[in-house]
Amino acid sequence: MSAETPPCQLLERQSETYRDWLWVAPPHDAWLNTVGGSVWSADAAICHAWRARGRPVHAELAPTLTAPVPGAVLFWPKTHALGEWWLLALCAALPEGTPLQVVGEHQGGVKRVLKSLAALGLGCRKVDNARRCTLYATRTAPLSLSPDAAWTTFEAAGLNVASHPGVFGHGKLDDGTRLLLETLPGALGDPAGRHLLDMGSGDGILAAWLGIRGASVSAVDSNAFAVAATRRTLEANRVAGNVWQSDVFGDVTGPFDAIVSNPPFHQERAVDYGPAARLIREAPDKLVRGGSLILVANAFLPYPRVLADTFGDVTTLADDRRFRVYRAIKR
Repeated sequence: MSAETPPCQLLERQSETYRDWLWVAPPHDAWLNTVGGSVWSADAAICHAWRARGRPVHAELAPTLTAPVPGAVLFWPKTHALGEWWLLALCAALPEGTPLQVVGEHQGGVKRVLKSLAALGLGCRKVDNARRCTLYATRTAPLSLSPDAAWTTFEAAGLNVASHPGVFGHGKLDDGTRLLLETLPGALGDPAGRHLLDMGSGDGILAAWLGIRGASVSAVDSNAFAVAATRRTLEANRVAGNVWQSDVFGDVTGPFDAIVSNPPFHQERAVDYGPAARLIREAPDKLVRGGSLILVANAFLPYPRVLADTFGDVTTLADDRRFRVYRAIKR
């Protein structure tokens, strides 16, 4: 099986066999199935795919790696600060001197890895360069910085919000979420006592806002960093709620009186409508009769058609030219 993504195509041409290596934050690429090893990923879909193949999976943000690994490959993310977190986390989790390779695309900022490694006091050499990607090699070492230093907080909508690199809207309130929060009072009425789901919870601001107003809240995200951020946000605002990781509705039961969402449409740099389309098409099975799906999206996204095809009717509750808030009701 040949590699499909440019970073894996670069790895495929190396002399290293990568047998039993640890793959960190990898993309979906069938070539990885052929080389063995284990995965450490914050992405629920990636973890599910590896588990389905019977491969070792580490989904925690601070896993205990009981089996030694001969080396690790970090796929550099588009968010530079998240890449630096992975470097800190790998140095904390792996024995000193473990071979560590970092691979990524040039347009994703992988060339900045050199400065990051130098700032951490880690040596580095360039191994290869092709397919508009570069592969670097270093080794893990004890570091004075902790991965926990990446966590920050900010205030928005009267709430204390936890934030981490790689979580949507990191460090600030997204304008689409702001419009959704402004629209929810009219869209939901009094949420007290109602069972509501924040799908794609991100930093948890929607779940906290609903919980403060008396709703019984559940929150789900496919990203482990977002799940941790949501839990921290609920705790900071003294809101009780259930929070867990799921690939859209894969591990969600329900039913709910309403589902609210600011769904993502990017996978790294690529536009990907798939998760949002799944959210819309599967939402009726998770709603009580008369329950609502309320979501905000960039105005150019083709969600009204999917909503209409799924629910029959869709109402635009707000439109500021950049974002629109839609409501669809299960009849």
